[in-house]
Amino acid sequence: MRATLERAALLKALAHVHRVVERRNTIPILANVLLKAADGALKLQATDLDLEIVETTPAEVAQAGATTVPAHTLYDIVRKLPDGSQVALEMAGERGQLTIRAGRSRFTLQTLPDSDFPDLAAGELPVRFEIGAAELRRLIDKTQFAISNEETRYYLNGIYLHVAEAGGASLLRAVATDGHRLARVELPAPAGAKGMPGVIVPRKTVAEIQRLLEDPDGQVAVELSATKIRVSFGQAVLTSKLIDGTFPDYNRVIPTGNDKRLTVDRAEFASAVDRVSTISSERGRAVKLSLADRRLVLTVTNPDSGNATEEIEVDYESEPLDIGFNSRYLLDIAGQLEGDTALIRLADPGSPTLVQDRDDAPALYVLMPMRV
Repeated sequence: MRATLERAALLKALAHVHRVVERRNTIPILANVLLKAADGALKLQATDLDLEIVETTPAEVAQAGATTVPAHTLYDIVRKLPDGSQVALEMAGERGQLTIRAGRSRFTLQTLPDSDFPDLAAGELPVRFEIGAAELRRLIDKTQFAISNEETRYYLNGIYLHVAEAGGASLLRAVATDGHRLARVELPAPAGAKGMPGVIVPRKTVAEIQRLLEDPDGQVAVELSATKIRVSFGQAVLTSKLIDGTFPDYNRVIPTGNDKRLTVDRAEFASAVDRVSTISSERGRAVKLSLADRRLVLTVTNPDSGNATEEIEVDYESEPLDIGFNSRYLLDIAGQLEGDTALIRLADPGSPTLVQDRDDAPALYVLMPMRV
């Protein structure tokens, strides 16, 4: 195998594939990236047996061939090479070593046979649709923060992607929840998405798709079945297993009767919450919201270090209400809102609260209160 290519092109491809590789592996071949040179291109492939990324980049191929080398080591070498350099990859003889040359630098890496490299067979993927990269990125960005880290409730360890009917229109919805907060974002369903199964895309896959979509221009091809998803964008193809579980009926926790409307300046509210929560302890991040006529008082009390209060002017005309929230969750949600104001709908101190940019906004957030 002999191939030469631009450092920048190789680094970009490696940046996408090497992250799939776990730092610690009991199976040696899974620590490697598969390099396949043929027909004027170098194909790079990495997998952890649940997730696979393949990326193709143009290269001058003097001799076709394939091998596997340690992914993180190769990435670190290419990352440290000078900008604009040409990288030559060469494997000669039976010694099982790959030589990397660039300028005056020369590296030799141990290899493992490409025939041992596992392939993540996707099988039939009957549902296929195209979606704008910016739209898919938005679905992920606005919901990812609410994915649960609790391994026992594995069916919450991802984003639930499905098509729902509302008001006579088909909507593609992304939902994530950890039991304390819920994020739901929707957009008009793309052609071909109708009839797709509801799928739970795992957290690691979600993060890798997000990184692939660095360029907001262009279309993404999404193919899926009940057990696998494939996302193709540019020269990269990501294939992943899905979480085998049933996502809970999230509509049951979205309140419909919250009659107390609070409208706040989003940036002012987030800054005030951030300031008063400086006092809160790591364990108890509760901030109390005391609402009265056109006035909101934020209070944090920490028996160990003191207390903090801040008052801001708001648009609120219902009866007075005291309610507590986890300050970090409030800040996470405020960070996702896009408008200048936030609309918060409350019921009572023990019921879920609804947060949106405005009425009928495509993004909706539910937050469970805390006892304060």
